[in-house]
Amino acid sequence: MGSYLNPGSKGFCESLNSAIYIDKSALIEKTNALINTRQKFLCVSRPRRFGKSMAADMLAAYYERGEDSAELFANLEISQMKSYKEHLNQYDVIKINMQEFLSMTHSVDEMLSMFKKYLVFELTEHFEQVRFRDKDNLVQVMKDIFAGTKHSFIILIDEWDCLFREYQQDIDAQKQYLDFLRVWIKDQEYVALAYMTGILPVKKYGSHSALNMFTEYSMTEPGDLAEYFGFTEKEVESLCKEYKMSFEETKAWYDGYQLVTHTEDSDIYYSMYSPKSVVEAMLRHKFGAYWNQTETYEALKIYIQMDMDGVKDAVVRMLAGEEIHINTGTFSNDMTTFATRDDILTLLTHLGYLTYNSVLGTVTIPNKEVSQEYVNAISTMDWREVIDSLENSKKLLDALWAMDSDAVAEGISRAHKEISILQYNDENALSCTISLAFYFAREYYTIIRELPSGKGFADICFIPRKLHMDKPAVVIELKWDKDVLGAIDQIKDKHYVDALVEYKGNLLLVGINYDKKTKTHTCVIEKEQKK
Repeated sequence: MGSYLNPGSKGFCESLNSAIYIDKSALIEKTNALINTRQKFLCVSRPRRFGKSMAADMLAAYYERGEDSAELFANLEISQMKSYKEHLNQYDVIKINMQEFLSMTHSVDEMLSMFKKYLVFELTEHFEQVRFRDKDNLVQVMKDIFAGTKHSFIILIDEWDCLFREYQQDIDAQKQYLDFLRVWIKDQEYVALAYMTGILPVKKYGSHSALNMFTEYSMTEPGDLAEYFGFTEKEVESLCKEYKMSFEETKAWYDGYQLVTHTEDSDIYYSMYSPKSVVEAMLRHKFGAYWNQTETYEALKIYIQMDMDGVKDAVVRMLAGEEIHINTGTFSNDMTTFATRDDILTLLTHLGYLTYNSVLGTVTIPNKEVSQEYVNAISTMDWREVIDSLENSKKLLDALWAMDSDAVAEGISRAHKEISILQYNDENALSCTISLAFYFAREYYTIIRELPSGKGFADICFIPRKLHMDKPAVVIELKWDKDVLGAIDQIKDKHYVDALVEYKGNLLLVGINYDKKTKTHTCVIEKEQKK
């Protein structure tokens, strides 16, 4: 067993021994099907803390010929699958974490030199019976091993994209790194499977990529690997039962990454959760934001402040719950090359700060935890108007509960003035402003815009989650240059309340109108009891 060649199963054993382990071993059936085929190159990109390293540890434990790992997999899903025994412990595995080499060196030259030196050392020591043409040449060493043993390699590269995140501006270093990977991996007979993980998809230069042989499995195109990175809704629901935690509250905090697998027969939708966040919430028995302020958090601030093509406007609208249409096709898969706002929003999707709906072509902020990251980022920026609005949202919610219609109208007018970044020219902009003004309501409610009812749509609806059933449900109808009393009549006439099928209890009917001439908001609130 070596550090990089056949590194053993310790990492996977630690996952299996953890308090919470979710079986993702069916991923192995997918990779088994690709071994020694033209599709043997995979690049899986997901945000931090989505289980990428655990999966790499699992693949290493399964494939490497250095030890018998059958006992580790005996009770896992893969053990019941067709290809299980065929590939178990049948390959020499090279497992590399590129961040390790990057952290120990000061340039790409030094990093690659150390990488090749260390790997050649282990290979030549392990395969001492092989005659080597050139022990200083990694590629030739691996060719000689394959020629002499006919044993091919499984190559696992974790954090493959770390250089692009730390050497963001050094294009020459990036190209040098990609060229090395291409020479080492592409068209080499000694490769049975090459599997890379990272946050970013493979970097593109111009019309081609140096690693164009890789099939991408990303946050925008997850393919048939969608369910293996992150926790599925079914898995989270099971954990909530085991740890006696509210599934509804867990969903509000951590749900929202919508990944789609397209098949010949249909599209399969997965609602994925960040594993780290869910595990922390279960073990601590406390909901909270468990993302750390890492480089990607700092990037969030930087990209918002760029305000390219109206990024700020898009962020405000998404904080209010809107979906933003984007084109992901122009993204260069790095952290510096941006031609449009869409490129920045695509990057934020790969970083985990947005989720992409590949059917609609839209992005949204996925959940409460990630929304808090935006609030944290904005609070450290010179963006006082949005922060003021968010801070005032608690007072506005208190005024709503107190049925103080004048205070609600005044609070919305204040939010309108504060959020001057939005073009305030239609009912949708009014809806966006009100949703952001009531941002604090997310502490207690599931907020739905355009809730379908029997005869139309309620503009905004607040539905209290089960832990907060002491709060009233709220149905809001918006008007633009019309009679505010007509909004309440519309709620009643079109039976919007009937859409709250499962809700029983106090209900507030709220009508809000904006008068274009006077530039003022008016509000009327009525209370009902839904039985």
